[in-house]
Amino acid sequence: MTSTILKYFLFAIISIGTLNACNLIAGQRNQQEGVENLQTNSRSNNKITLEKAIQYTTAKDGDLRFSKSDDLLVGDFNQPGEHFSTLIIDAKKRFQIIEGFGGALTDAAAETFYKLPKNKQSEILEAYFDREKGIGYSLCRTHIHSCDFSSESYAYAEVSGDTTLENFSIEHDNKYKIPFIKEALAKSGNEMKLFASPWSPPAWMKTNNNMLEGGSLKPEYFQTWADYFVKFFDAYKKHGIDFWGLTVQNEPLAVQRWESCIFTAEEERDFVKNYLGPTLENSLMGDKKIIIWDHNRGLMYQRAQVALDDPEASKYIWGTGFHWYSGDHFENVKLVSEAFPDKKTIFTEGCEFPFDYNMLKKWTWGERYGESIIHDLNNSASGWVDWNILLDEKGGPNHVANYCYAPIIGNTKTGEIIYMNSYYYLGHFSKYIRPGAQRIICSSNDDNILATAFVNKDNSIAVVAMNQTDQQLEFKIWLEGRGTLSVLPAHSIATIVIN
Repeated sequence: MTSTILKYFLFAIISIGTLNACNLIAGQRNQQEGVENLQTNSRSNNKITLEKAIQYTTAKDGDLRFSKSDDLLVGDFNQPGEHFSTLIIDAKKRFQIIEGFGGALTDAAAETFYKLPKNKQSEILEAYFDREKGIGYSLCRTHIHSCDFSSESYAYAEVSGDTTLENFSIEHDNKYKIPFIKEALAKSGNEMKLFASPWSPPAWMKTNNNMLEGGSLKPEYFQTWADYFVKFFDAYKKHGIDFWGLTVQNEPLAVQRWESCIFTAEEERDFVKNYLGPTLENSLMGDKKIIIWDHNRGLMYQRAQVALDDPEASKYIWGTGFHWYSGDHFENVKLVSEAFPDKKTIFTEGCEFPFDYNMLKKWTWGERYGESIIHDLNNSASGWVDWNILLDEKGGPNHVANYCYAPIIGNTKTGEIIYMNSYYYLGHFSKYIRPGAQRIICSSNDDNILATAFVNKDNSIAVVAMNQTDQQLEFKIWLEGRGTLSVLPAHSIATIVIN
């Protein structure tokens, strides 16, 4: 097959999706290196083999958004050639199991949601939480009382010295956040898992007597703060909202002008070991997954080592959460997973900022998501959770003007909703790599093709491949001597589903 015919064939089956691939290759022999002796007969055995493949593509140029191809050409392939781009898939080698993908259900997201028209509210719920019509979010985060993405700073226990938390109340959340979470849960079929993160204890529990500007938890309130978590979970459960897990403290080394609180590694370890872990266990909440660190990749190994080397702390800890704000440092995710193989790693927050309404269509926003997700997954992350799922036309609300982007922007003035390309990049993972999926080997011989692969519980394989170059890239997927031809348009991401 000549290069011109091959390019036309690949473009047709991916971008147009109407041509019969077999008609294009019938009678062809001596094909391009690495694709010789292609035969379209299927075979069956006990191994996972490549019998059928469909590609879903999102690209910068044109209208491709989860665009579905016809069945890709599948057949037997000889030894891959060095000069033909190939993804080698080995489904026998299994790694981490996926908990889910999602974003944060914040005060800001909830307030924006209820300021939009009803039909747009329905569209947003479907876009995020419907697996067939949307991208099937399955793991989401929220905050315990206020964070920067709240319209005001508040706590559930405002009375100073209330160590029994007699005045604890989540009444504030009844206006926006609780109804929003309940609608999201319902749209997911009540399958979505939730975890919660505090940005700061109440001001009266802190050394600086302020929920903002850092400070730390006073030692005399360690037990009260642990009890606060229990109160929060109990109060939400009365509204039909249960939680899968929690992080100990959002960004525990950051002194911010918004809600923040400092925990050293030793303080976090001892709080979990002596207070939070036992308190949850004694309250019949020991099944909730405790996640430490919840800050950037750069120092995650040190934080994990201090906590997980202590068996009395480690027994309560499910894993280590991380963010992306201090550089890539993807290797640190793998180091933690290798050093503590019985514990998990999970991405718990990331966003692009500062906000500029005129930059909503910037394509590199989505590419950063795709690159980060693939590297994090390939370095053993068990889930990936974005920051706010929805923000308004200012990138808020935010009570300290710390505005940023979200995958969907809702213009509360016009009622319009805008899908950023990050929505589609996230969806290429969340829609096709489902909870319980397990990572498998995906080896590329082309540095321009970034990829990962997972086998779902139904034995389907999802291969996510990404092209950040200005050129179209042709490639082959090879699995146990079977293969398929594919193409990635310039600046695109694709998910190839193999059955």
